[in-house]
Amino acid sequence: MTVTKPMDVPENGDVARPEFASWLGVSNDITRMFLAAGGIPGMINIAGGLPEPETYPVSELAEIAARAVSEHPRDALNYSPIEGLPDLRDRIAKRYSTASLHLTRQNVIITSGGMQGLDLIGKVLLDQGGLIAAQSPTYLGALDAWRPRLPRFRRIYPDRQDFDAVEALAGAQFGYTVPNFSNPTGRLIGLARRQELVDASHRTGVWLIEDDPYGTLFYDGEPLPRMIALSGSSLASSGSPYDGPLIYMGTLSKELAPGFRIGWVIAAPEMIQALTIAKQGSDMCTSGLNMRIALDALDCGLPERALPRILDTYRSRRDALCEAMSEHLTEWFEWEKPVGGMFVWAVARDPRFDTDKLLQEALRAGVCFTPSSVFDPEGTTRQAVRINFTLNASDKLAEGVKRLATATKAYVAENIR
Repeated sequence: MTVTKPMDVPENGDVARPEFASWLGVSNDITRMFLAAGGIPGMINIAGGLPEPETYPVSELAEIAARAVSEHPRDALNYSPIEGLPDLRDRIAKRYSTASLHLTRQNVIITSGGMQGLDLIGKVLLDQGGLIAAQSPTYLGALDAWRPRLPRFRRIYPDRQDFDAVEALAGAQFGYTVPNFSNPTGRLIGLARRQELVDASHRTGVWLIEDDPYGTLFYDGEPLPRMIALSGSSLASSGSPYDGPLIYMGTLSKELAPGFRIGWVIAAPEMIQALTIAKQGSDMCTSGLNMRIALDALDCGLPERALPRILDTYRSRRDALCEAMSEHLTEWFEWEKPVGGMFVWAVARDPRFDTDKLLQEALRAGVCFTPSSVFDPEGTTRQAVRINFTLNASDKLAEGVKRLATATKAYVAENIR
């Protein structure tokens, strides 16, 4: 038998500790910078993707929470099934079922927020160094969730005229899209292109994520069909649970409040089984209390009652932001007014702009935005900014844009000649 000799430990002096995992060295400093900036007094934060707390239905949630503990203590206070409370899984399945999309609890797992769903999908689908076909620019949280596996990325652009969906997905371990008001660009993938992506997923066999945290936030026009519903229409109807290649992700963070950390993944039963195994080693189970509150809130129609106020608040703030940008930023940036979501994506007219450097000027001017580099896995996209309009009141948004204009003038004078 081979015996491993223990390392000699010096009587005096410290032994060097092992290094941290190598993937930690490929993160970025910009993220830490703008997160820290949120705590600076007087700073106007238009960087994050944060809801307005005044839209939270506090009194109704308080009543629901009290009943959850007093009337359903086993659900609320005990360990829960790894997949989530069965009744909540049934409720989510019913919510998203259509005439052509048959869902049961076998198709649903409850997660601790949308971010856990991204992390679990990476664990079950992504090999070290594997290839992801991701809508570009890509949600920062997704990049962070998959970063430990050091993946390779194929950037896909569904909004471009020459987009080939089959070519985009072929050979990838999975595809990733945010079709409703993409984070960070706020763009909406149209119905025809959604169908092309669904058809390509069926043809290639590549799993395709439909990440939908903003799907209820339509300010202009009617919601488009979800891609998982289009996928259900492509399958032969047999009355059995959905078994296609789409992976739908939803959350209560933008419908009620982000503090619940309640999200869900809807997918084929085999995918739900794999995610359950991964979740077992992650958090064992999502909070039973939060799941019980979510179930009762959904059953009594609270999200539907809260939505009109949310839409009215965010629509007016979007309009105020775009008006202020038109007044102060058109010399340097161009953008499209989004029809929903939480963000405006402004691209510098001059390709020499480096918005990482512009951020430093902006922080000195008292405003914080998110630079485009953090939405690029290689960090090389430096020409755009993401601005959030949901957190701040209209007057504060206008002041933030004025400060950004001041910072931009200073940046241009110093760097663009």
